[in-house]
Amino acid sequence: MFDLIIIGGSAAATAAGIYAVRRNLNFKIITKEFGGEVATSGEIGNWPGDGMTDGIKLADKFKEHLKMYNVVPEEGVWVKKITKQEDPAKSSGDDRGAGGYFCITADNDGVPKDAAEKVDGQPVDALKCDYIAKAVIITTGVHPRELTVPGEKEFRNKGVSYCTTCDGPLFVNRIVAVVGGGNSALEAGLMMAEIATKVYVVNKNPVFKGDQILIDKLSEHPKVEILYEANTKEIIGDKFVANLKYTDKSGTDKEIKVDGIFVHIGMIPNSNIVSENVEKNQFGEIKVNAKCETNIPGLYAAGDVTDVAFKQIVIAAGQGCTAALSAVQYLNSLK
Repeated sequence: MFDLIIIGGSAAATAAGIYAVRRNLNFKIITKEFGGEVATSGEIGNWPGDGMTDGIKLADKFKEHLKMYNVVPEEGVWVKKITKQEDPAKSSGDDRGAGGYFCITADNDGVPKDAAEKVDGQPVDALKCDYIAKAVIITTGVHPRELTVPGEKEFRNKGVSYCTTCDGPLFVNRIVAVVGGGNSALEAGLMMAEIATKVYVVNKNPVFKGDQILIDKLSEHPKVEILYEANTKEIIGDKFVANLKYTDKSGTDKEIKVDGIFVHIGMIPNSNIVSENVEKNQFGEIKVNAKCETNIPGLYAAGDVTDVAFKQIVIAAGQGCTAALSAVQYLNSLK
């Protein structure tokens, strides 16, 4: 049984892993793919000490930092569910069920080493757990929100993308549209303006909700045309994207010819892996306190998957540290 399992592979997971190894915990980091939303970010200028970098480089630095401590995240793990198995012998009074262990089920190759262990006299595989741990930190982040318009699913990866950093270079000297009105859309528009022949930024609102410096840069770029109060209605094409249909502020349907569409309209928290008794807010974000504790003893959350007010890489890293130190306190209380 592990002391701690960290689920996720970005800033929060990296920070949690660094503090876990420095506190000599028996732990593992498991993730679908290391890097998370950081790796899909474009230009990053707010990571202390690095000046200006990009998401891929920063994610590589995270991995190298962990490697320095001989920590290698296990990738390719798709966590399906986390449940807590209570241990009545260790639970008492007002401790909200302290003790017990967490059962993590996942889709992955092979059987983890600790599957041969026993918990309460039962083999782990009999309990249908792929991983077991005394404490868990969830740092699963978010995934892109979809437009939910006709043609979107049909042309996904055929001109429709949710990651400009990943797919932008495929559209050199092409005409593209960026849909969105926040910082991610502004950054995507600026990135594509450097390599595309023309960039439409389709914003359903009358103004942008982002950093003024980005708004100014985008507005002044000669390759960029901003469409305000433009509501995307349909994505049209044959084998690949050919046109984007939208309704302007007067209610008139219009079309623009594009080769690619980058959707940046917000994120949805990856919180469906926790059981229904874990408290979330109306957006599906996991509720945590100042110590990154959830309402379940031994279960912590950090980064964008939580209800933290601001979704920033530096904040996620700080929460990862907080969650790890809180987990150490919890584990010490079980001894």
